[in-house]
Parts: sequence; structure tokens; C-alpha cells
Amino acid sequence: MAEDLRAELKEMVGPVQWEWLKPHVQRDAVVVVNSQLDLLAVGEALATDNTQVVARWITEQLVGKPNAEQLAVWSRENKRLTSLIVQPFVLVQDPSANAALPDPPS
Repeated sequence: MAEDLRAELKEMVGPVQWEWLKPHVQRDAVVVVNSQLDLLAVGEALATDNTQVVARWITEQLVGKPNAEQLAVWSRENKRLTSLIVQPFVLVQDPSANAALPDPPS
């Protein structure tokens, strides 16, 4: 079963331009996945409601909502990201970024 899910998710991974993400950002559905994590593993955890793992990633700031700085860079550069849709979310990963997500605003 898990192998089937992983294979299905793998087929949905692909490149996405910033322009295509704008409507999803507006509905607060974009989730940034740090490049240290496997995008498929994050997708599997969300799809199977593995809340313990997802909560740990959020706490470690490896998964989270895009911040204003990221959005500005993506817009300015019309950034190309890797994406995976796991309803209702659009997971994105910047293959060129290696740092952890910045601290959220206070």
C-alpha cells in the first residue's frame, strides 16, 4: 500500500513556475519543504496523516508556510520550484536552497 502511494505521488512531482503558484499562495495552501527533506516523504506523511512526523518537521522549521522574503524572491526571479500536490496543499521545494526556513514573524 505504501509503495503504491509513493509511486502515485512520484508521478505528481514536477517543476512549477512562481506564476502558477500565486493562486495557491492566495488561498494559503502552499507549504515550503526544506531541501534537506525528501519531498515524497513529506507528501506521504501528509497523505497518511502522520501528524507526529509533520509536527516535528514544523517544529524544526523544515516545513512551513512561505514567508514574505521567500515570496518576494520567487516573484522577482520568477522562481522555478519542484512541486507536489497533496490536497489541499501544494508542497514546494527550492532545489537551490539549503538553509532551514527563517523564523516566523512574531
